Amino acid sequence: MKISWKTALLWLLPVAVIGFFVWQGMLGPAVMDSGTNAATARMTYGRFLEYLDSGQARRVDLYNGGRTAIVDVIDPEVANRYQRIRVELPSAGPDLISRLRTAHVDFDIHPSRNTGAIWGLLGNLVFPLLLVGGLVFLFRRSNNMTGGPGQAMSFGKSRARFQMEAKTGVKFDDVAGIEEAKEELQEVVTFLKKPERFTAVGARIPKGVLLVGPPGTGKTLLAKAIAGEAGVPFFSISGSEFVEMFVGVGASRVRDLFKKAKENAPCIIFIDEIDAVGRQRGAGIGGGNDEREQTLNQLLTEMDGFEGNTGIIIIAATNRPDVLDSALLRPGRFDRQITVDIPDIKGRLEVLNVHARNKKLAEDVSLEAIARRTPGFSGADLANLLNEAAILTARRRKEAITLSEIDAAVDRVVAGMEGTPLVDSKSKRLIAYHEIGHAIVGTLLKHHDPVQKVTLVPRGQARGLTWFMPPDDQALISRAQLLARITGALGGRAAEEEVFGRDEVTTGAGNDLQQVTGMARQMVTRFGMSDLGPLSLEGQMGEVFLGRDLVSRSEYSNQIASRVDVQVRQIVDHCYAEARKIMRDNREVIDRLVDLLVEKETIDGEEFRQIVSEYAVVPQKEGYLAAV
Repeated sequence: MKISWKTALLWLLPVAVIGFFVWQGMLGPAVMDSGTNAATARMTYGRFLEYLDSGQARRVDLYNGGRTAIVDVIDPEVANRYQRIRVELPSAGPDLISRLRTAHVDFDIHPSRNTGAIWGLLGNLVFPLLLVGGLVFLFRRSNNMTGGPGQAMSFGKSRARFQMEAKTGVKFDDVAGIEEAKEELQEVVTFLKKPERFTAVGARIPKGVLLVGPPGTGKTLLAKAIAGEAGVPFFSISGSEFVEMFVGVGASRVRDLFKKAKENAPCIIFIDEIDAVGRQRGAGIGGGNDEREQTLNQLLTEMDGFEGNTGIIIIAATNRPDVLDSALLRPGRFDRQITVDIPDIKGRLEVLNVHARNKKLAEDVSLEAIARRTPGFSGADLANLLNEAAILTARRRKEAITLSEIDAAVDRVVAGMEGTPLVDSKSKRLIAYHEIGHAIVGTLLKHHDPVQKVTLVPRGQARGLTWFMPPDDQALISRAQLLARITGALGGRAAEEEVFGRDEVTTGAGNDLQQVTGMARQMVTRFGMSDLGPLSLEGQMGEVFLGRDLVSRSEYSNQIASRVDVQVRQIVDHCYAEARKIMRDNREVIDRLVDLLVEKETIDGEEFRQIVSEYAVVPQKEGYLAAV
């Protein structure tokens, strides 16, 4: 673990102070008594007088104001050798001096060094200096950090990261799959680089650009590309960094941010996750949040208020545009709203080409095939997919990424980590019938997506999986397709009941039933695909401030609600009956496929369709579903 020198100094400061006083208390007296430390042997004062009267004392040195004496004596017991002996004297008055003179003993009085006052003065000066220096160091450290013990001293300062020329390492060439958004933002860069081209015809620079889209589609990446391309000062901050527990702090930070931006105009301010500060005012229980609303008011004023900001472009990103305040979205504040959506197959291929630059792929790996297999994947999902494939390749000690690693990475990203395969038992066969039920319905129904793979290898919470691959990116879904998907989702439950009986039906279809109920209710209440007619009875979004699950506001009468329940029940019952009919008509091929699946554990789509084409009974076009 590496520790910076500042952190080490912070810890050593109190240790140094304590050590100083210990040294002052112990070393000072030692220095004061250094003249008396030459003698280690000691004698009593009475013994000293006996040596003095007998003439064995030759010299006496008096220290510490006459309280200590070092005596040179002749000891007859040690061959008449001199010894230096220390004596503690009761006093060094005139009587002792007279006796020394009478005995003709050389003596000398050594004055004591007054070092105690010096050490006391140093102690009184050094400690305050160390204390003040430590406090100054702590305050300087807190001003250079976004957190820490001195954070309260800089509450009102902006937390924005500032770069005169943002070297993010990202250019527009590194952003793929969102060409429309790139074109819009390239105009913003041109505004900053060559404003005269637009001002010559009366155009004004846009005040703000709002990037809207699901998570992982590349909104922040686009902001990095703008910073890398524009070559102007760049401020970046998150919406949550404005809001504090103290009212007024967020507004102060907004003022400080725009003050710095005006000093460096033209420049770009990027606010990530602006919904943290830009939510609708006055919404929620209790009338809203005063601190957040004051911060939003200050942001609105700075963007397009009385003074205005020339040369400052605000770029913000959010995946929740439905909760933003309407005053924030009007022209003059955010003049442009750019949708950064999930890429289509062409966009996915471009994204894969970007992220495959530093990946070593085998010759048989087709990025176009991967793009076709991953509908609904965002740019972040595709980057994670190739990264997981590369990690798996290194784990398997291969030199290049092959189709096997790509397949495993797709399964890992979508369904989770691979589990331990089940042993051949009744539970495994029941799961096999369940998955074959999904696959057989999806294969035989005309409007269902084709089967890609059926597997008994557990992943995440699922004990088995059936993968379907849509032939193309579907922006619109027909009624026939929705009914086919409901029937396919009920295929697993229908197979369990037809093969094992009603008493042996398991909880494995719980997630399927939730999806079925949701799709059927949306057909009735949102898409107008029932006997109730073309009515939209429920909005797409729930209460975003009180919680979708906590507040359920009915937009229709109890009579209509009852009819909605009847229609939902009718759709599900008809689809379930059709699924069971398919199970009964194709029992032979189902048993054959189950045996093969238990043996191999995975059947790909081509092999599955080939076996089904030999034995299956295809439902009539005017079958049960046409009557729903």
